[in-house]
Amino acid sequence: MAAAFFRKLTKRFFIILNILLSMVFLASCLAPYVNPADWWLVGFLGLAMPYLIILHIFTIIFWLAVKPVWALVSLVSLGIGYRQIQVLFAWHIKSTFTEQKSSATIRIVDWNVGNMYGISKSKEQRKHNRTEIADAVLNVHPDIICLQEFNHSEKQGPQADNISLFSKTHPYYYFSKDYDKEDGFYQYGSIIFSRYPLLNTGKVKFEGAGIESLIYADVVKGADTIRVYTTHLQSFKFTEGDYKDMEKIKQQDNEMLAASESIVKKMRLAFARRGLQADMVRKALAVSPYASVMCGDFNDVPGSYAYFHIRSLRQDAFLAKGFGIGRTFIAVAPTLRIDYVLPDKNFAIEQFDMVDEDLSDHLMLVTDLKLKK
Repeated sequence: MAAAFFRKLTKRFFIILNILLSMVFLASCLAPYVNPADWWLVGFLGLAMPYLIILHIFTIIFWLAVKPVWALVSLVSLGIGYRQIQVLFAWHIKSTFTEQKSSATIRIVDWNVGNMYGISKSKEQRKHNRTEIADAVLNVHPDIICLQEFNHSEKQGPQADNISLFSKTHPYYYFSKDYDKEDGFYQYGSIIFSRYPLLNTGKVKFEGAGIESLIYADVVKGADTIRVYTTHLQSFKFTEGDYKDMEKIKQQDNEMLAASESIVKKMRLAFARRGLQADMVRKALAVSPYASVMCGDFNDVPGSYAYFHIRSLRQDAFLAKGFGIGRTFIAVAPTLRIDYVLPDKNFAIEQFDMVDEDLSDHLMLVTDLKLKK
């Protein structure tokens, strides 16, 4: 009698747990459609998507062994969220990236270079990382280079002249200069370098001091002109102290509550700002007079409003040629693909690679595109 009652209670517990899990998963499926500027909680749910999928898979396995009919709850939930699932994983077995390319192909590098300092804590080493970062980019022989968190100085001499590291081989460039201290002493923002002439350039400035803008350059290659966009959407702006707070949360430290409140506050603000920025990017992309490529650090995952809203009907180079989850940011969690190359349908994606040079907390993205005739 007691055993039967316990089994019944246990079964009900797992059924309720399964239903709650599915409800949270379905709420996270709203992330692409609900602007976090209006409902910031959806941003957190979008981050949880990979883990919710894994839990659903375990739930399905459990119910298939215990009571198969209840597996339908998770199966139906995953079916409803198929759009978010299909952008999380790429299924193309990785092939060797070929250095050689045809003259009709355009090679684009996209990389958040972390202020050109690298990830070393040594001040002496950081002096050299700027040249190592430039060498890493130039060694893949790109035609167009899009860099975020780029800095440069017009007044501190050759040791801070970062534009010259690229301009010898890529003489055409457009620098957003979103932060300019003392009229050129220290400049910061996103930049586009090109081997080919630039017909036109422009900037869409986001609100906030020192926030990197959306920039574009119209690149002329032979008889063709393409527009290349790059941007760096609002980050969480986590400091070293915030990462220590995350460790407190993991270890259930006594200061866990205070640490959580600080981190959640920063994340809430960033989700809301990215929602507004994504709207501005979408609007700018819609008026491009040329075939275009959108790339940059979105600071948000594929299941997010920012990704879906900006990508729209564009291709995703990683999904077209990559394999796995495609982590591009090496801190915090193993599921963070937040950097993207999104060409429109006028391009054929020939190759794609993600390169970890251990010089930034982001991986470098390399993509070969061919304009369809």
